[in-house]
Amino acid sequence: MHNLVDLRKICGVYHVTNDSQPAVVLLSGGLDSATVLAMARRDGFTPYALSFDYGQRHRFELEAAARVALAGQVAKHVVLPLDLSVFGGSALTDDIDVPKDRSRDEREEGIPVTYVPARNTVFLSVALGWAEVLGARDLFIGVNAVDYSGYPDCRPEFIEAFSGLANLATRAGVQGESFQVHAPLVTMTKAQIISAGIELGVDYGLTHSCYDPDPGGRSCGRCDACQLRRSGFSLAGLEDPLEYVDQETGEPESG
Repeated sequence: MHNLVDLRKICGVYHVTNDSQPAVVLLSGGLDSATVLAMARRDGFTPYALSFDYGQRHRFELEAAARVALAGQVAKHVVLPLDLSVFGGSALTDDIDVPKDRSRDEREEGIPVTYVPARNTVFLSVALGWAEVLGARDLFIGVNAVDYSGYPDCRPEFIEAFSGLANLATRAGVQGESFQVHAPLVTMTKAQIISAGIELGVDYGLTHSCYDPDPGGRSCGRCDACQLRRSGFSLAGLEDPLEYVDQETGEPESG
């Protein structure tokens, strides 16, 4: 497993907060969550970033999350150990090959093996607990139901259902202080997300998307996440700042 000792040393309080409203932002280190973080700040919230060290094979994303949190001027960044590899059941947490070179039709057919069972339900539940402690009533998550890999917990129906749960399962909720789960990317294409992030000043060179990077953290360019990312930048008319691995030579190539 990649060593995260240095990462954890730099996580913590980064900036003095003002009187704006706190919000918990789920921050994976990918381009979607980086965009959502920028949107939360744009909307006047003081973001508290929450990332999970859940035994994922693409743990370079946690280093990306630390970079994005620092650049995004969060009030605090927590990286919470929650080892879902104990259960396995996903190519991201188990000894299962990550699918490569799938066509768009293949990506849109069924639920892929990169789905981590109940991941967003678990993550939002923990975020909800932290939000209640902080006195925050807003949660932000970068799920997307347009350019995505068929995950059931990225759909608007899931966000709506979890919002109802949040107001039934918390002291604040039953006392009339309603929670809101913000999923501003849910109906956007990847190209639209990237364009919106660029307008907000997001540095996508800080992010990481690949499900199966090489030992140096370079993106494979062939998994579903890489293909969606590269297509998004292409359709947005922009160059992806990440470095990919040329599969024939093993040498770096541009995004």
